[in-house]
Amino acid sequence: MVILDGKSLTLPEVIRVAVDGEAAALSEAGKEQIKRSRKIVDKILEEERPVYGVSTGFGDFSTVFIKKEERSKLQKNLIMSHATGVGPHLAPEVVRAAMLLRANSLAKGYSGIRLETVEMLLTFLAKGITPAIPCKGSVGASGDLAPLSHMVLVMLGEGEAYVDGELVSGKEALDRAGLEPIVLSGKEGLALINGTQIMTAVGCIVWHKAVNMMKAADVVAALSLEALKGTRAAFDRRISEVRPYPGQLATTDNVLALTSDSAIIASHIHCKKVQDAYSLRCVPQVHGASKEALLQATCTLTTEINAVTDNPIIMPETGEAISGGNFHGQPIALVMDYLKLAIAELGNISERRTNRLLDMHLSDLPAFLTAFPGVDSGLMITQYVAASLVSENKVLTHPASADSIPTSANQEDHVSMGTIAARQADEILDNVVNVLAIEVMAAAQGIDFLAPLLPGKGTGAVHKAIRDILPHLDKDRFLSPEIRKLHDFIASGKLVAAAEEAVGALHIGIDTGIAGM
Repeated sequence: MVILDGKSLTLPEVIRVAVDGEAAALSEAGKEQIKRSRKIVDKILEEERPVYGVSTGFGDFSTVFIKKEERSKLQKNLIMSHATGVGPHLAPEVVRAAMLLRANSLAKGYSGIRLETVEMLLTFLAKGITPAIPCKGSVGASGDLAPLSHMVLVMLGEGEAYVDGELVSGKEALDRAGLEPIVLSGKEGLALINGTQIMTAVGCIVWHKAVNMMKAADVVAALSLEALKGTRAAFDRRISEVRPYPGQLATTDNVLALTSDSAIIASHIHCKKVQDAYSLRCVPQVHGASKEALLQATCTLTTEINAVTDNPIIMPETGEAISGGNFHGQPIALVMDYLKLAIAELGNISERRTNRLLDMHLSDLPAFLTAFPGVDSGLMITQYVAASLVSENKVLTHPASADSIPTSANQEDHVSMGTIAARQADEILDNVVNVLAIEVMAAAQGIDFLAPLLPGKGTGAVHKAIRDILPHLDKDRFLSPEIRKLHDFIASGKLVAAAEEAVGALHIGIDTGIAGM
């Protein structure tokens, strides 16, 4: 059970709820904080003074004063009118993360929502109700208004939700769980949707995947180093110690551990080649720099998941309702754009290593890693696929945060596009996993051709794990399903697990707090 108090939620706890299905509950302190701020809103509702979103309209309608008897209707209308998202539904783990993050932000006690409304979100998590949220439609400022409105619709018995994998109406979802629709009170609709929780939820899931993927990139690179008969000289720890980035040091240590006791590397230790190409020699520097970007993302996401991101902010100490801009997603937008580039670079350098594995002029291996060149094409076209994916990533890495389109009659005249950046990061990451799958397919084939020489302790374990699920390519065959199988092998964490079982924990230079990661 993850306990929420609005200030101490961790990224691993988000993953436990979003991915592993763990339940969450409010701490006693969180409950008291919610009640305290709600008292302020109840007082405002009884008064005739204008407070944004409580007794006024929204956006450019903020100058319209709302009468007491219409303020509950105002909140429901807000949700109904703002649920305008389009596109495929967000993944269930993203929606679960978003509900958790919104509840945690509300638990901080500056939003003026009722306790029972927050608890309904947590009941959704416990009972497996996952609102169907279209992935497109947020500009990343004024909060993730459209997607979060789809989340709230289900609380009202509207919209759609997934229950046990089945898409049903919001009303049916509540009926199955024995729940009644909630009637929103003053400010509650605004409190539920005026936040950054969709972009942050996507960011948390990307972060989780990236931790695994960055370790996997080191494992795959180490296997290619062996298959290409590269040298470990560039991984001398003293090189990284004089440029002591934690990510670079972690990559160096990972590759050294993985290739320890390698008969392949020992076989050419006295060869005339002085140094390898950059795609091998600079693995610590390139992979390490991507890990540094992940460190920045970790810091930003950790702050955001424990932040108040709505407007206005209720100040229980003074009774004020202060209008501000914490809903603006610029911190997430920038860090997701940074992480996009960091992830894409791992794909770029991986594709170059694949190219070297397949080009007989750049390796001691058969052309395109086939024993029957000409008749068979071997792995020739897999590099085309990798090239296509990294090229696509170059388009996706264009910074979403560099764009802004004014909304709400120019009242909201600068927006972050942070939700787009986060979604693009997830798409780029999946492309890179496929690129790594192609590289590891080629590297394992290359290792086969070096028999009877054996790879290192960690690379040998990974090579065996790959051969346990895919045979050596002895003649041309249908490879698309095999690339998919290797993609899933990497994405599931099984490739990293095979390596760590042999050499111990691999590192990324930061403390993720995830056991086995």
